Amino acid sequence: MRISFTRKADILIAKLEGELDHHHADDLRLALDRQLEDGSIKNLIYDLGGLNFMDSSGIGVFIGRYKVIRKREGQACLTGVNSQLDKILDLSGLYRILKAYNSVQEAIDDIRGVA
Repeated sequence: MRISFTRKADILIAKLEGELDHHHADDLRLALDRQLEDGSIKNLIYDLGGLNFMDSSGIGVFIGRYKVIRKREGQACLTGVNSQLDKILDLSGLYRILKAYNSVQEAIDDIRGVA
């Protein structure tokens, strides 16, 4: 699994590639937590366009970081969800707390309130 981060003001964009399973969930958790030590990050976008597999361990990572972002009164959201990931996210109920967008730019625009 590969993880890269981009910052747009108070938005952290986490681009995930490969497979997010129990072997990689702790690596992702630690990497995200390191980034989120910066309290000026208010919003988090998970770019899943390069992610081809995820198991339930990824759900726990997403929920934990969602709680951090909500305490900062920000948004955590998803982009690039493929059909396999969509099933997992839907069945897990994550769509109730994480909104999905077609693109990173669409998510940024919504966070910023751009029509």
